[in-house]
Amino acid sequence: MTTAAATGSASSRTLAHPEPAAVRLETVLHALADPMRMRVVRALAREEGAAGLSCSYFDLPVTKSTCTHHFRVLRESGVIRQIYRGTAKLNVLRRDDLDALFPGLLDSVLAAADRQAARLGDEV
Repeated sequence: MTTAAATGSASSRTLAHPEPAAVRLETVLHALADPMRMRVVRALAREEGAAGLSCSYFDLPVTKSTCTHHFRVLRESGVIRQIYRGTAKLNVLRRDDLDALFPGLLDSVLAAADRQAARLGDEV
């Protein structure tokens, strides 16, 4: 544990995110394969102009600990960035990084998810 983390300073509230060069396609695809995580990504894509959405914004039908797990998978895979603002943890889609690494992937996956939701009457 670093000194900053041990003393509880502001830097201890900084979350680890992979550098773009470390983001792997199979990890991103794994993160996007889960319906709850896809729901989060779709909502973030719809609200991209916002400064970020808090974890409490998402009404996922799972326990709080499972929500935490889903957000951690998205963050560690490089799909989202999480930033503390006061006591809230804000989530932002890392579209620029994903588009640079895997051109067209995010748009294709989001479009396919939208078509599937419309086909199944599963709009969220």
